[in-house]
Amino acid sequence: MNTTRTNKLKILNDPIYGFISIPNSLIFDIIEHPYFQRLRRVTQMGFSSLVYPGAHHTRFHHAIGCMHLMQKAVRVLRFKGVDISDEEANALYIAILLHDIGHGAFSHALENSIVNGITHEEISLKFMKALNKTFDGQLTLAIQIFEGKYDRGFFNQLISSQLDIDRLDYLKRDSFFTGVAEGNISSDRLIAMMHVQDDELVIEKKGIYSVENFLIARRLMYWQVYLHKTGLVAENMLVNILKRAKYLASQQIDLPATKTLQYFLYHQISAQNFDDHTLLMFSKLDDYDVLSAIKEWTLHPDPVLSKLSQMIMDRNLLKIKMQNNPFNPKDLKKIKNDFIEQSDFTEEELNYFIFENSVSNLAYNTKRPIKIVYGKGKTEDIALASDQLNLQALTKAVVKHYICYPKKMFLKDS
Repeated sequence: MNTTRTNKLKILNDPIYGFISIPNSLIFDIIEHPYFQRLRRVTQMGFSSLVYPGAHHTRFHHAIGCMHLMQKAVRVLRFKGVDISDEEANALYIAILLHDIGHGAFSHALENSIVNGITHEEISLKFMKALNKTFDGQLTLAIQIFEGKYDRGFFNQLISSQLDIDRLDYLKRDSFFTGVAEGNISSDRLIAMMHVQDDELVIEKKGIYSVENFLIARRLMYWQVYLHKTGLVAENMLVNILKRAKYLASQQIDLPATKTLQYFLYHQISAQNFDDHTLLMFSKLDDYDVLSAIKEWTLHPDPVLSKLSQMIMDRNLLKIKMQNNPFNPKDLKKIKNDFIEQSDFTEEELNYFIFENSVSNLAYNTKRPIKIVYGKGKTEDIALASDQLNLQALTKAVVKHYICYPKKMFLKDS
């Protein structure tokens, strides 16, 4: 009889934080589950690696890092006299570990193309409920916290707010892997300044400069990394590839792909029919399915699908122009007319290559304020407490408009 047992109190070596410990056997078993292991095959930053070659880290890295930071936050709050039971602490670790488990391949791109009308947060909740059945109800409290239904409001703020554990990890992690130093926040300092006042997560007054740095770093990371124009082009092209593939599938045209990806191409998936079987298929879908299909589609007879796929593979991306004001509709029409006259693509086909869109970023939302707490328990919104004038500017949404089109004329068979 084999009496060996798996050591479930593993230690992981993280490039950001060093050694990360797995707190107990339940969390070890959740991490070992195929649903969670899929995150190893889902990139954290989509096609940002086409801009920043080091940005190949995954949702798995991020989730483990978040769990580590949550352990620190619990230790800090307990030290300051906040009562958190072992059961509550464990639920927090599980909730933050699984907060992104519903992300699809290449993160947000699938939300706009293959799966419609259901967000990654809703899919995360479906995964958590499925895992709760597997683990005999041991995730019930974590789910309540994740949904904001637990009676201690600051628990949900640690999971989802303007200064949550999620943001504290991804800003620092994405800064590290992209090499964009402006995003390198002090997550340790921010966690050390956390406290709870009237069931609300607050930051002590001496942490005000760390919060200012965090908000400014987040703004810089959005425009330099997350909404970088080259990354925007690549993501839009990926969305258009998947939309074209969905269209061809609706015409019953054969598309070489893994069985998992074919399931989503040949079925219309929405919130209404996202059942247990769909969840199982989604749990097998990752970046590898999409990339392998795009490689195959470079040889597909459909000229739109093959051209877009080849452009992504070769990093021969569309040209992009970005500005603060909306483009004149005549500009887009002129570009389309020029291409229609000189190429043999139809106007409908050219819409996959020539399009306009916009992006916006609100660095700080005053409707979900970060509160600074003073000595006598008085709290104040960071936007009012800060002596940095530019923090007021961060409360206004910045919108940028862009137009994408090919760098040169091309024919269907070029």
